[in-house]
Amino acid sequence: MTMQDGHRGRMKARFLQEGLDHFDERHVLEMLLFYCIPRKDTKPLACLLLEHFGSLKSVLEASAEELEKVEGVGEGVSTFITFLSATERYYQNQCAQMCAKEANFIMNSTKDYGAYLKPMFINRRRERVYLMCLDAKAKVIACKFIGEGSVNSANIPIRNIVQIALASNATSVVLAHNHPAGFAWPSEEDIEATVRVAEAMAAVDITLVDHLIFADDDFVSMAQSRNSKRIFESGMHHGQLF
Repeated sequence: MTMQDGHRGRMKARFLQEGLDHFDERHVLEMLLFYCIPRKDTKPLACLLLEHFGSLKSVLEASAEELEKVEGVGEGVSTFITFLSATERYYQNQCAQMCAKEANFIMNSTKDYGAYLKPMFINRRRERVYLMCLDAKAKVIACKFIGEGSVNSANIPIRNIVQIALASNATSVVLAHNHPAGFAWPSEEDIEATVRVAEAMAAVDITLVDHLIFADDDFVSMAQSRNSKRIFESGMHHGQLF
């Protein structure tokens, strides 16, 4: 057994006995790299990655292209690290869907919308837009990925959002997108786009219930936001926008 084999064995045994509670982020990353760098000391690369990105969180959120700018990171390492982020997102999304299923998929509050939609945006580095479609009893019929780019972007036409809602036989919908490098607070562009979506939905007798904006672990409901209250009071669908 080599010295490196002994070190890896001790790290694994420590994890199995203690979990990660007493590991610092360098040790966590060093151990992760065991599984894509066989029989080589992973400490130097773990240190380089943390120095470059500043934290384990930022390493795990980095794109493959960003990771490969660090000396010593090849396709195998970048694929493994980005796969971890995708796996976390997949897991959280499945948990949200199972919880909703146990509750008969009924969405009763902004908190419910947020819990269901949050996993869609874990570690996303680009803006993405989703539409959650509900039936008359507020049960989730579908949650569809609309596209990448802001809701005000020309490559995500509102016609597509309406067509998806109609194809799902939705009675109401919740729009959601993320601010990857900002705050979960509606911009003027978000507000303008929300008005256009609400008007288009109202024209086909579908209610836009809310528009949620996510950033990191936070989200804001535009239906409850003071910043956009002036628009919601304008009475766009059955007396109110939402």
